[in-house]
Amino acid sequence: MGSTEKLDYPQDVLQYSSGFLVSKVMFTACELGVFDLLLDSGEPLSMDAIAARLGTSTTGMERLLDACVGLKLLAVELTKEGALYRNTDISNIYLTKSSPKSQYHIMMYYSNTVYLCWHYLADAVREGKNQYERVFHISSKDPFGAMYRSEEEMLKFMAGQNSVWSIYGRDVLVAFDLSLFKQIYDLGGGGGALAREYVSLYPNSTVTIYDLPKVIQVAKEQFVPPEEHRITFHEGDFFNDPIPEAELYILSKILHDWDDDKCKQLLANVYKACKPGGGVLLVESLLNEDKSGPLETQLYSMNMLVQTEGKERTAAEYSKLLEAAGFGEIQVKRTGKLYDAVLGRK
Repeated sequence: MGSTEKLDYPQDVLQYSSGFLVSKVMFTACELGVFDLLLDSGEPLSMDAIAARLGTSTTGMERLLDACVGLKLLAVELTKEGALYRNTDISNIYLTKSSPKSQYHIMMYYSNTVYLCWHYLADAVREGKNQYERVFHISSKDPFGAMYRSEEEMLKFMAGQNSVWSIYGRDVLVAFDLSLFKQIYDLGGGGGALAREYVSLYPNSTVTIYDLPKVIQVAKEQFVPPEEHRITFHEGDFFNDPIPEAELYILSKILHDWDDDKCKQLLANVYKACKPGGGVLLVESLLNEDKSGPLETQLYSMNMLVQTEGKERTAAEYSKLLEAAGFGEIQVKRTGKLYDAVLGRK
């Protein structure tokens, strides 16, 4: 047949085609509060009790709970009184709001923003641009205008990004020994989770979160405690406003939002501001050099198409962008997880 791959083609195709059903079941259970209720209850609950407390139909809740059991997000025990449901470890850790590693907010962001954009993936492929005009009636040239279209949505996005760094932040910040850098600017640092992780790992450093004024306001009010004196704030637009001098600049999931020309513009501004001997740390999900994977990164690159002006890149592509701005001694560290680190020096 010309191929040695052993695949169950009908089953594989069906699994791929139903992938969106899986994500929507998880999003819905999060949104309705199923996992939070079961955590707070301290004991397994019946379907009737869950439906009553959450204000849903019993017909719909029964199917949702059973689907969550199938996904191993819930466990079920059959008793004389009927089926009783409880959280599994994975849902307690990642899908309840109160968990330190909760991914609830990023799930809601995917459900309320990302999911809607992917409905128009075919249009994005045809046109080569994001789909915010179709989905939110916001200019495709203003991708963050859609993400920040209301204070509520901005809060969801920032909380979602914070939840990502609660899992991956430490890995990318210890990929290199950054202890020699004392003055750090986190460009587009949002809710400050990566900044907080940085000062925890490198307590002799200070980090300034540089972001848009409305983002800084929310970060101060909602995410960074006032007693954390090692973290400061700077309001600005890093494409149009001056970038202050620092020893190290962190760009975490920033360059993947923009095309090559915008990336070169930003990196040139960073290089100009950077102290001699300083550097820039890129935190991104890296494609293999032949772009054959990882699958998660390939899918993220599709997401960049429907949501932003950018794309995911290979280590060589990021290195080329850094070199064009003037940075040298470029090092790449793959963490073995979702996000990797690239360090360039001035």
